Amino acid sequence: MARRLQINALAADTALETFVRDVSAGLSSSPKTLPPKYLYDEKGSKLFEQICTLPEYYLTRAGTAIFQRHLPEIISFVNNDATLIELGSGNAAKTRIFIEALLGRQTTDKAGGTARQPRLHYIPIDISRSALEESAESLLKDYRGLHITAYVGDYYTALHAIPRDVKGSRLFLFLGSNIGNFEIPHAEEFLRTVRSVMSRDDRLLLSADLKKDKAILEAAYDDARGVTAAFNLNLLVRINRELGANFDLANFRHRAFYNESQGRIEIHLESLKPQRVRIPKAGLEVAFEQGETIHTENSYKYSLEQIRDLCTASGLSLKKTWLDEQKFFSMNLLAPRL
Repeated sequence: MARRLQINALAADTALETFVRDVSAGLSSSPKTLPPKYLYDEKGSKLFEQICTLPEYYLTRAGTAIFQRHLPEIISFVNNDATLIELGSGNAAKTRIFIEALLGRQTTDKAGGTARQPRLHYIPIDISRSALEESAESLLKDYRGLHITAYVGDYYTALHAIPRDVKGSRLFLFLGSNIGNFEIPHAEEFLRTVRSVMSRDDRLLLSADLKKDKAILEAAYDDARGVTAAFNLNLLVRINRELGANFDLANFRHRAFYNESQGRIEIHLESLKPQRVRIPKAGLEVAFEQGETIHTENSYKYSLEQIRDLCTASGLSLKKTWLDEQKFFSMNLLAPRL
């Protein structure tokens, strides 16, 4: 199994320094912020897996429904022997659907005969090494024809590290509602970066959550069981553990609301009292007023017109869009605009 797996850690030696710098800058700013990528340590990744199964969290179910209904058509846009590249792979639960479809599809050889695609190269990219290791071990056990080259790091670094001289085309996956975590100009910048490493026959499958009723949106990010609250508060646990801080979780609460003017869900940690928090490894003491928040994440919701405009601005051509029956969620197949 080890010969079928390679894990590349990108800039791992500066991860702690980067965390210190980002925490220091974010908590010294006004308003206070923290980058959402730090929500996904080992515990945070497992909590997010739980979120995806919650009744309020429609996104995973809607995306899966689209796959189940339209996957043969989706993969028909990709050449045989395609390499599968996933940005933000997590536990790779959704990816199994693609792996099974690609390994199981009929291919035509030079003599005109047909056979099943025997092998697949899968390249997952994620900030959580533990999530990559666990998912790779499970996938390799279940799919004998699978080979995995994983990258631990941020999207931008990994995109420029992945090989371009591969046989056949490459299918990039950016699933979930990850594009919604970017501010709109940053979403364009990110997609332009993906476009810059794509060749003529490569494709990008981009999922994007759609605008809908405010009550449905807010429930998805503030569930009744409090799993999303635990996920958000775990960021403070991580700062305590890794940077020696003394955040008292009882003094903060999770807040999620839909900002209609901005078209986004906003996620915050609200201070319940005036307090001061020390973060020794950052050389920082942070004062909070009662009601003051740390803005930890945004999730932008798109209209279909906005998705098309985003693709055009990023140098990509929108080939096809698939929706679930309720029209809550979208899958969009993009190609480089030549």
